[in-house]
Amino acid sequence: MNAEHATARQPYTSPLGDERSARFTRWLTRTQMSVRDHVGEFVRDRCRAELDPRGFSLPGQLMLEFASGGKGVRSVFVYLGWLCGGTGESEPALRAAASAELLHAFALLQDDVMDESPLRRGRPSTHRRLAAWHRDRGLSGSSDRFGESAAILLADLFLVWAERMLRESGVGAAALERAWPRYDAMRSELAVGQLADLTNDAALVPTVDAVLDIARRKSGNYTVRRPLELGAAMAGCDDTVMTLLGEYGEAIGEAFQLRDDLLGVFGDPATTGKPLGDDIRERKATTVIALADQLAGPTDRARLRALWAAESIDDRGVALAQTVIADSGARQHAEQMIQARVEQAHRSLDSADLDSSVADALRRMALLCTHRRH
Repeated sequence: MNAEHATARQPYTSPLGDERSARFTRWLTRTQMSVRDHVGEFVRDRCRAELDPRGFSLPGQLMLEFASGGKGVRSVFVYLGWLCGGTGESEPALRAAASAELLHAFALLQDDVMDESPLRRGRPSTHRRLAAWHRDRGLSGSSDRFGESAAILLADLFLVWAERMLRESGVGAAALERAWPRYDAMRSELAVGQLADLTNDAALVPTVDAVLDIARRKSGNYTVRRPLELGAAMAGCDDTVMTLLGEYGEAIGEAFQLRDDLLGVFGDPATTGKPLGDDIRERKATTVIALADQLAGPTDRARLRALWAAESIDDRGVALAQTVIADSGARQHAEQMIQARVEQAHRSLDSADLDSSVADALRRMALLCTHRRH
C-alpha cells in the first residue's frame, strides 16, 4: 500500500516532561530569542544609517516590527545545519542564521502585495498600513498604489540587508564561500516559485503533482531544505550529511506546506492571523484544493468549479467549499501525506551519523513544523 494512503501512525514523540524534551525546549527558546535580538539590532542600525524619515518614520517601524515578529523557523534550520558539522555552538553562525529572517520578510512583504492580503499575523498587512498613512495625510494619488509600491521597496531593502547581515555575521571567509552558491540558488528558487504561483489558479484545475512541485519550490525547500543545506555548507559538512539533510528537508518542507495549505482552508483566524478560508477566497490552487477536485464526486466537483468561476466568494461560499473539501476526503488525505513525509524524514535521521542532540532537535522540529495551528 502507498504510504500516503496508509492509516496515519503515531508521530515521533517523547514522554511528557522527559529531560531531552526540556533541554530541546530551552535550546529552542534561547535560539529564537537570540535570533530576534540579532535581527532587531541589525535592522535598527540599518534604519538609522540608511532610512531618512523626513517625517515618515513608519517604514523603519514597520520593518523592525515585521522582521523580528516571526517564529524564526528558517533561522533555526540554518543553525541546525551548522550544528550538523560538529563544530558546536557559535555566535557568528547564529548571526548568520538570523539573516534568514530578513530574506523571509522580503518574501512575505511581496507575497502580501501579490495576494492583496488584508492581514498578516493578525494585523493589517504592511501595504495596507502604508496606504492608510498616505490616506490619513490626504496626499495626492492612489493610496492603495502608494502602499503597494512602498511595501515592495521595503521588501527590496530586506533582500539587500539579508545578504549584508550574512556577509557581516563574523563567519569566516571560507565558510561564506561555501555558502554563497546555495544562498543564490535558494533566492532564485524562491523567485521562480513565486512566479509560478501567480498562474496557479484553482479555476485552471492543476494536478496535485503540479501544485506540489510549485509548493516545493516556492515554500517547502525555502523553509527547511535550503536553510539546512546553507548552514551545513558553512560548517563544511561532507556529501553524506548534505544528502541526508536534503532528503529530510525536502520531506519536512513538503509536509510544512501541506499543513500551511490545510490552515489556508480550515485554519482558525484567531491563531493563523489570516481571514477564514483565505485560500478559498483567493482561489489558490493549493494541494488541499487540488486533492478535493481529484477526490470529490461529480456533483461536488461541479460545485467547487462553479465557486472558482464566480466573481467573488463570500462567507457562504467559503463554508460551502470547506464542506465539499472535507466531505471529499481531501483533508484526511492531506493529513496522511503529512504523516508519511514526517516518517520518511525520521527514517533518514535513523541512518544518520549525527550528534544525538542535533538529530533529536531535527525530529522535534519536524513535529513543530507539521503539527502547528498557525
